Amino acid sequence: MLTRICAGGVVFLDDQVMLLRSDKGEWVLPKGVVRSNEIALDVALHRVKYEGGVEAHIISPAGETSYEFYSYSRKMPVCNKIDWFIMEAKNREVFVNKEEGFADGGFFSIDEALTKVTYSQDKSLIRLAYKKYNHYRKGDLSATVG
Repeated sequence: MLTRICAGGVVFLDDQVMLLRSDKGEWVLPKGVVRSNEIALDVALHRVKYEGGVEAHIISPAGETSYEFYSYSRKMPVCNKIDWFIMEAKNREVFVNKEEGFADGGFFSIDEALTKVTYSQDKSLIRLAYKKYNHYRKGDLSATVG
């Protein structure tokens, strides 16, 4: 099995979180593969900007998830291990990268995002990240990065 290390962002602005809808109809969070000589934190920021056109800064690590799938192009199973970061957007503008396979996206209330998001791991991640993000917003900086 091929294992890929990835990084992504759970991007908040006020009481909303950013989601992207793939051309397969799946509502997901932005993420990408961490290549050699790259840092997960930088990859996460880049993917948020590249996939959703959103400028953001990192507040805190959010945790990690993993999932497996069969890659027909590689003809083998693949495991994606994703390091997630809680981020805050600088504004509400989302510019979906359709060339990267995304059809739609935007900021949604937490409740709406939890009904839209396709994968249960992402639902749990959003819930936990939102709790941490609210601590940050209330001035509890003990959970922040840099």
